[in-house]
Amino acid sequence: MRGALCGWAVACAALMTSVGVRAADAPASSASAPGAQIAPAEQLLFMQSHMNGVEPQTELDYAVDYSGPPSKINDTLRVLVVSPGNSKNDARVTDRTGSVNVPGGLPCNPAIIYFLEHDIAEMEQLTGGQRRYFQQRVRMALAAGPEITSVSSESLGLGKHAKAQQIVIQPYLNDPNSERFAKYTGKRYTFVMADDVPGRLLMIRTEVPGDGNDFAHPLQKETIAYQGVLKNMNSPGGAPVKPANAPRASR
Repeated sequence: MRGALCGWAVACAALMTSVGVRAADAPASSASAPGAQIAPAEQLLFMQSHMNGVEPQTELDYAVDYSGPPSKINDTLRVLVVSPGNSKNDARVTDRTGSVNVPGGLPCNPAIIYFLEHDIAEMEQLTGGQRRYFQQRVRMALAAGPEITSVSSESLGLGKHAKAQQIVIQPYLNDPNSERFAKYTGKRYTFVMADDVPGRLLMIRTEVPGDGNDFAHPLQKETIAYQGVLKNMNSPGGAPVKPANAPRASR
């Protein structure tokens, strides 16, 4: 993924300057139209300053678990905050491949852009479709105004967090082109955010259901989940400090 994350970030950055951008992507029948308000789900995931209050030289760690084709991967995604609250969009993102270029332009946690760009690239690889098409389907599903619900983070194995919020979308349901990738029609995206977590992102998960729309036995499940925070990274003469109550990530 190194150096390959421009597409999603550039597309979503259009939200910063024109809410009418969705009309250019969506069919004429879409609920999105020029002048429409940015949907609350888009606001929550992309338009809020998730890194506010995070001090410089703080590293946010996320457990990465990709299970199912094309590969099984366990990794740690690291987001090192350089400027206060990532105000300069200069956070350093690394995974098992090394440094990853996640472009700025949005105030959100760069781990969100990282995950979505991986997902779009993977859909392109698995189906032979166009990444822009899958990108648009996800954007349209979020622009359609999915419900933001309160959720128990403990029930998801994410530790106890007050006011955790969840967004669930299925971008490929009722897709007129779904016969070209029927296996993924029911694919479900779950986003969980919490105000009391540095960077606010608790988890993103995608699931491809098994036969009969069986999510209990998914064909594919991919997750990034908040694992903890390390402070004073790269401080001269100082070792990184991990809070004793840092939550464990759900796998």
